[in-house]
Amino acid sequence: MASFPWTSSYPDGLRWDSALTPASIPALLRHAVERWPACPAIEFMGRTIPYEELGALVDRAACGLQQLGVKPGVKVGLYLPNTPQFVIAFFAVLKAGGTVVCYSPLDVEATLAHKIADSNTTIMITLNLASLYPKMQGLLQRSGLQTLVVGALGEFSAGPEAVAARLAQDGTSCAVDDSAQHIPFSRLLDNDGACAPIAESELVPALALLQYTGGTTGQPKGAMLSHANLYAAASQAALTATRGGGATLQEGSERVLVVLPLFHIYAIVVDLLLAVKIGAEMLLRARFDPAAVLHDVSTRRVTCLPGVPTMFTALISHPQAGELDLRSLKVCISGGAPLPVELQLRFEQMTGCGLSEGWGMTETTAIGTFTPGHDRRRNGSCGLPSPQVQIRLADLDDPEREVAQGERGEIVVRGPAVMQAYWNAPQANLDSFTADGGFRTGDVGYQDADGYIYIVDRCKDMLLCGGYNVYPRIIEEAIHTHPSVEETIVIGVADTYRGQSPKAYIKLRAGAAPLQLEELQQHLREHLGKHEMVQAIELRDALPKTAVGKLSRKMLMDELAAGA
Repeated sequence: MASFPWTSSYPDGLRWDSALTPASIPALLRHAVERWPACPAIEFMGRTIPYEELGALVDRAACGLQQLGVKPGVKVGLYLPNTPQFVIAFFAVLKAGGTVVCYSPLDVEATLAHKIADSNTTIMITLNLASLYPKMQGLLQRSGLQTLVVGALGEFSAGPEAVAARLAQDGTSCAVDDSAQHIPFSRLLDNDGACAPIAESELVPALALLQYTGGTTGQPKGAMLSHANLYAAASQAALTATRGGGATLQEGSERVLVVLPLFHIYAIVVDLLLAVKIGAEMLLRARFDPAAVLHDVSTRRVTCLPGVPTMFTALISHPQAGELDLRSLKVCISGGAPLPVELQLRFEQMTGCGLSEGWGMTETTAIGTFTPGHDRRRNGSCGLPSPQVQIRLADLDDPEREVAQGERGEIVVRGPAVMQAYWNAPQANLDSFTADGGFRTGDVGYQDADGYIYIVDRCKDMLLCGGYNVYPRIIEEAIHTHPSVEETIVIGVADTYRGQSPKAYIKLRAGAAPLQLEELQQHLREHLGKHEMVQAIELRDALPKTAVGKLSRKMLMDELAAGA
């Protein structure tokens, strides 16, 4: 095994230098169909679709897309919630040779228009929902879009007609224009599935997914992810989920509850691609509802639940959580945002399932680190570099210089899942890669002697308080130790003396008494230095969250700036 500090910390049965053979995403699905044809692939609104049927639906959709002109270089947008149409279209676009571009249903129209123009998306697949279709109908007239493929929410349910009637009655669905530019999703499937094959050697290095980042600064940028990137990410996720120590997943026998939005790279990898890689059943849910999730886990015996910290907070805070049997859970993965240690411990006490933290980014195809089995977990750490991932810590002022072990630096990543580049962003590419090809993540962290990575904060979120570098993540972690606190976001506010001072926005647990600043400061004295101490607090009923459900410091700062 290669000599890196983390290799000796790997669990038995898993090697950091495990072989990762490049392949395409159509090959990933083909393998699942051949190996587990009768096993359930999707459960949605009372209907189960086995892998063999999913493969046939993808073949037909790919053929239909080719008839619409999809071929290498053509961008197809997915503007969809967690429905079978997303899964079918994702694989079908790639089999047809095109490139998928994911669009968030929560994006404002200006952001949608920017992504359409920047990516040159010409075909958009959506549903006849009042929250989706009208936006795309309008953009069809004033963007580069040429065709809308429009499905119905319940067309893959156990009772399509009943679902359609209910949605029409309550105004959730809407009428679709009858024109050549509006094509029913069902028409994509109206063929024999004999699509023109694209050679595997052409697909593997080709652009598969143009995945836009959240746009923390300026307009969102498109991360260029190849078939090889996606297949490597699926393989890395499968290795750590099936051999990572502790409770692990078994091929062909697991149930994954898909409540993370599939338009996000985290869900694409740890829900969709991981499930197909190991032949698991995906329980597709259009939105996250804590009561429904608890019911699914207890009655459907869910074994794998990927999520973000706010989701797990909502689950353990729900009044029914302690009344239901949640012991079917084997692997619960938290990503997308730092996982508070207190939340990790409370979730495990309630469910008996360890909550494993991982770290990754859109630009690394969601792969970066993983947490090995319970006996090797370290509180506060997001784990070890994933198989074939190399991580080094670079000086914050000189990214070409590596800092000493234990010192804080910018996390720089190399590996088979790191993106090709940003789309249409030459300057960003120059700024984002080191001379040796490492991707500069913008995350600040450190590595201990055994190779475990600890994320401190984002470079851009670091505060300068009286000449000291102060990291909101560390303050938030300390605030979470107060028994009254459910969620918190810390930002820097102007201070005429210190330049900046930390202010905490806090959502309290249900039934907790109002929290005073002096009480919180007293509690924090054993956790924080004087330069890190919170100087102001604001209690709120809810804190802003991104589309994937993680707390958003940026949205809070934008809100405050708009108010000012």
